[in-house]
Amino acid sequence: MIDFETLLYDELNGVATVTLNRPEVYNAFNEQMQREFRSLWTSLATNDDVRCVVVTGAGEKAFCTGIDRAEAMGDGSESTDHGSGKMTGYTDPFNFDDPGDWLGPKANGLWKPVIAAVNGMACGGAFYLLGEAEFIIAADHATFFDPHVTFGMTAAFEPVQLLSRMPFQEVMRMSLLGSSERLSAQRAHQIGLVSEVVPGADLAETARWAAEQIAAAPMLATMGTVRALWTGLELSRKQALDLMYLFTNVGNDPESLAEGQRRFTSGERLEWRLR
Repeated sequence: MIDFETLLYDELNGVATVTLNRPEVYNAFNEQMQREFRSLWTSLATNDDVRCVVVTGAGEKAFCTGIDRAEAMGDGSESTDHGSGKMTGYTDPFNFDDPGDWLGPKANGLWKPVIAAVNGMACGGAFYLLGEAEFIIAADHATFFDPHVTFGMTAAFEPVQLLSRMPFQEVMRMSLLGSSERLSAQRAHQIGLVSEVVPGADLAETARWAAEQIAAAPMLATMGTVRALWTGLELSRKQALDLMYLFTNVGNDPESLAEGQRRFTSGERLEWRLR
């Protein structure tokens, strides 16, 4: 695995734990972190030792607060490109160099399950990561908000990532109120953004437990399930169902089916927890 400057990386029992490690700026992402996430997702896609990923942030104050504005925009005087009238990031009116393109696992070809363990503030560009995670577990002090409009920017890419996870009016309210209101972890759980809320001291253990259960299953079956459900989310019901034959044919390999049948007929049962 590549050595990183802005990320911490640990790999154990089939689980990779990735920690955004810029706590001095609330784990905001800079260009270096963007490049490192791109390398991370690419390498994990071909790392057979990793079958599930947990992403979290260093410290207890923030998971991620989006782009590092101090690096990206300076004092705000560079909002356009050298007086040309083009906004920063636009090479022309139709092409945008999106700083979040390299942050999300799905956008970078990783279809292994990703669990987000949110340990504090999550806002703005953090939703590139959260929007492509399989599910989110939050510490009870975590908060969620989108500050774009407050600071004169259209909220677009990030809230669209959340439309499949939250009711429309909740996404709209978060986007329009900007920094004036934050979703508590409890409210985020009520509306479906977060799957579980736990005490901060239990967050890492809870996320690792879930990741290790997932990692214990056959990788092809897990990846087939991830692909199937994302396809069902993004296509019409009929279009998605027509593709399920493909996913089950690829994901149900003879070896894992035989092992599953052996486990079933042996009477072996997993210990389960109630959520």
